Amino acid sequence: MSFLELLAKRESTRHYAPTPVPREALERCLEAARLAPSACNSQPWRFVVVDTEPLRGRLARAAFSGLYHMNRFAEKAPVLVVVVTERSKYVARLGGQFRGMQYSLVDIGIAGEHLALQAAEEGLGTCWLGWFNEKAVKRTLGLPRGARVDILISLGYPAGPGIREKRRKTLDEIREYRNEAQ
Repeated sequence: MSFLELLAKRESTRHYAPTPVPREALERCLEAARLAPSACNSQPWRFVVVDTEPLRGRLARAAFSGLYHMNRFAEKAPVLVVVVTERSKYVARLGGQFRGMQYSLVDIGIAGEHLALQAAEEGLGTCWLGWFNEKAVKRTLGLPRGARVDILISLGYPAGPGIREKRRKTLDEIREYRNEAQ
């Protein structure tokens, strides 16, 4: 499969089969994330993988109840990956202040997508989740109060039909070439 074919295969999965995910496949996904580039090589991430009961169920209920119920589909995923944002190196934080951006969020985005692409290569589906009860997640996993959990990724074998047709802007709508300043 070419890289573009892999990208076409990767989609947000919201229906999961109850099939357990082999640890070997999870390790390859985590290795792909580990290899991701980051600002000043800070690698400001930690991945907490929850794939066994009863903790997975408790985590899912804590993360997606009440106000956060729109993502309850993730309760059916056999794996939840909690992406903990770690502190970046000083020079990356300083550069981010000058630019008005938090490079650690860009970094976890790259690492998380590496994980998701490897999952697609493994025949697994993923869904990025930014709407969840962070305090309940930290409490359930015993993470420190000061920890930052910016993203959860649900992961498992997709249930149901094949790949949906992607609805994206055309290349002409997003591309612009320039040969000199205008």
